[in-house]
Amino acid sequence: MLTRIVVAAALALAVVRPALAQAPLPVPQPSPAASVSQRVGLTDITVTYHRPAVNSREVWGALVPNGQVWRAGANENTVITFSSDVTVGGHMLPAGSYGLHMIPAAGEWTVIFNKESHAWGSFFYDQKDDAARVTVKPRPADFQERLSYTFDEPSDASVVATLHWEKLAIPVRIDVDTPAVVAASFRTQLRGPAGFTWQGFAQAASWCARHDVNLDEAQTWADKAVALNENFQTLRARAWVAEKKGNAQLAQQLRDKSLTIATEADMNQYGYTLLQSGKKDEAITVFRQNVAKYPASWNTYDSLAEALAQAGQKAEAVSNYQKARSMVRDETNQTRIDGILAGLGTAPAAATNTKK
Repeated sequence: MLTRIVVAAALALAVVRPALAQAPLPVPQPSPAASVSQRVGLTDITVTYHRPAVNSREVWGALVPNGQVWRAGANENTVITFSSDVTVGGHMLPAGSYGLHMIPAAGEWTVIFNKESHAWGSFFYDQKDDAARVTVKPRPADFQERLSYTFDEPSDASVVATLHWEKLAIPVRIDVDTPAVVAASFRTQLRGPAGFTWQGFAQAASWCARHDVNLDEAQTWADKAVALNENFQTLRARAWVAEKKGNAQLAQQLRDKSLTIATEADMNQYGYTLLQSGKKDEAITVFRQNVAKYPASWNTYDSLAEALAQAGQKAEAVSNYQKARSMVRDETNQTRIDGILAGLGTAPAAATNTKK
């Protein structure tokens, strides 16, 4: 009986050992894996690749031959992924992942975006799966031992993905229709929890008005915001869209109405929006209205003083800062205002027991 048990155990080990031997221990690779990402507007772009070294070899025209499809890295496919649709060299590429290949040449290179992104390098490359081919002009660059990708010149609408290796840089410009991507994102979000709030519709409408895009849908969103809660912000959003659509009369009516129901915080924020836009006189008018409506608030005097100071009206700025200082109770703002008054060459006013 014991002999049979020993034999059975030995057979079991004989079966297990080959399976265990199939899993090699991880060790450092000659061409380590890497990835780099960049957001353009709301679009995420990622390149996943492996980094070969020059290692004293002749690279271009030798290790990487001219006129042949190259995997633009080492090992398996170099992969570029877009979270939304993009345009490369006039070709629209739908959101998704693409195998990135290149064909080096003495002059312009061909950059290939292939629908197959899971193959090993370019060994299984098939041109029929190309989603797009674009031509680019390499440029001389500082020596780089290991191949790398960078994202250069990023903006809200474009970025340049650049391969660097040896003494060459291969730039590929990628363009994104960010307004269209943002509008699509708004549609999705407004079908979720944000669609139950006036804030979501007002924000979407205001963004479209600010960028002068998607105005018909923006009007619908602004109308929904007002229907959910008619307040300063929703009326201003609706007015902004109306103005961009050419209805100046309606825009003014909505703005006038918004001012009649504005809170202290609404007016304060509006005043700072004007101030940051360089509209100092308009900002001062709004801050004066806030002081008149909320004379017991130290913050209204503080904001008016800041606008006056920026407009160069020092004497009145000092007067309002002193008024704010005499009313404010928290030490942080007392110290802040004291510092401003000292900078204006004036001592702070004595504090009173007036409360906000």
